[in-house]
Amino acid sequence: MNTSSDIILEMQHIRKTFPGVVALDEVHFELRRGEVHVLLGENGAGKSTLVKILSGAYQKTSGRIVLHGRETEIHNPHHAQELGIGIIYQEFNLVPQLSAVDNIFLGREQHLPSGLIDQKRLAAAAQEVLDELGVKIDTRCPVGELGVAQQQMVEVAKALSQDAKILIMDEPTSALTEHEIKQLFTAIRQLKTQGVSIIYISHRLEELFEIGDRVTVLRDGKYIGTEQISDVTKSQLITMMANRELKAHFPKEKAARGDEVLKVSGLVRKGALDDINFSLYRGEVLGIAGLLGSGRTELARALFGIDRMDAGQIFINGKPEKIGSPKQAIDLGIGFLTEDRKSQGLIMALTVKDNICLPSVAEFARLGFVDGRAENEAADRFVRDLRIKTPGLNQQVMYLSGGNQQKVVISKWLCCQADILIFDEPTRGIDVGSKVEIYQLMNQLTARGAAIMMISSELPEILGMSDRIAVMSRGSIVGEFSAGEATQESILQCALGVT
Repeated sequence: MNTSSDIILEMQHIRKTFPGVVALDEVHFELRRGEVHVLLGENGAGKSTLVKILSGAYQKTSGRIVLHGRETEIHNPHHAQELGIGIIYQEFNLVPQLSAVDNIFLGREQHLPSGLIDQKRLAAAAQEVLDELGVKIDTRCPVGELGVAQQQMVEVAKALSQDAKILIMDEPTSALTEHEIKQLFTAIRQLKTQGVSIIYISHRLEELFEIGDRVTVLRDGKYIGTEQISDVTKSQLITMMANRELKAHFPKEKAARGDEVLKVSGLVRKGALDDINFSLYRGEVLGIAGLLGSGRTELARALFGIDRMDAGQIFINGKPEKIGSPKQAIDLGIGFLTEDRKSQGLIMALTVKDNICLPSVAEFARLGFVDGRAENEAADRFVRDLRIKTPGLNQQVMYLSGGNQQKVVISKWLCCQADILIFDEPTRGIDVGSKVEIYQLMNQLTARGAAIMMISSELPEILGMSDRIAVMSRGSIVGEFSAGEATQESILQCALGVT
């Protein structure tokens, strides 16, 4: 068991200011040898700022960093690497065309007397690091052809090859399957046995209890406290993070159920969906649960006209409709909040206004010209109504937090007057506070008569925000529950075919 004598890093009284903003105020953090120390907090709590100071990307305004018992100034990222500090960002820093070996040793290649790169020696060194992690990767394969989990292991191997003793992992499981998460956790436990210390940032509270040793919570740039993971509950962590109780985490408000707005009958897509039948009513949230590969996203894509249906009928407000493209779906009042907002839901380089108004641009056209004033008025209304935190309408969405990006996606469908909303993993990768805001927005939408089909891998979310729950398995709906009768166990048993 780690003791205070094992402390290898102390960050004391850390303060960081930007013009007009105090990002960190008297923050404390310590790390012991061979531990996983979770850094927890909502978006804007200061987590990223703190680890950027540790990794040399930012310079602290004041405070002390004590590394291996010596006060240290970390001048830049290269200096941090020399000090044994590695960081793996949520967005990987790999060259997809190069092999795993080339990525691991990029910029640190070893050469033969002839001046050529010693490929054999580098391959052996890369294989040795990967073997220590217990992972199997074709080191000659371009990393762009590897899976997300394997790319992540290449990032870990790159850090370890630089003799990293402190490894920062920022949302390492956000794009991984359950099986891949287990593989990652196995590798993390292996790193701990080698004395590597890990700073672990995640919004998934459940996994923290599986992999973490201690947790430090930040809120609004301030240090709230440090606890042993084994000594705290999820409810206590939420209270520390957001100063709210667990019961407020899913603020479901039941709306009056209205008419049937969507009916799906006998929907088939060969190899993906088989005889799908369900109805969706105004004022309700229909939760779609199921394990990975159950066909949930495939169903959403078929309803939105992205993927072709091989058989079946779709009725909108009682009228049979053919949906052969997203444009047809949009014209019928359907909006689709995709699982991956960054690559499929938003154009990251465009502004808040442009993203909100893009699907409705024809509505803002006058004599072939776009009415900029009308666009501004519409976008400004949604920014106010949805409380999107942005410096202005012309801010590029890439600079917004995950929760505010998600609000922009919702705004663009509301702007084109969609009243059938398909939400695929609506709160993935956003913090507790932003999740609650999304849930409250869902309440507002259903109260106005909108109908929401919500796909989620988080069973607490399904249970907390749904009026009805349909369970999918192998491309079919295999069960349905009312919100009151469903439990995590009953949903899992249904998804797994356990009676």
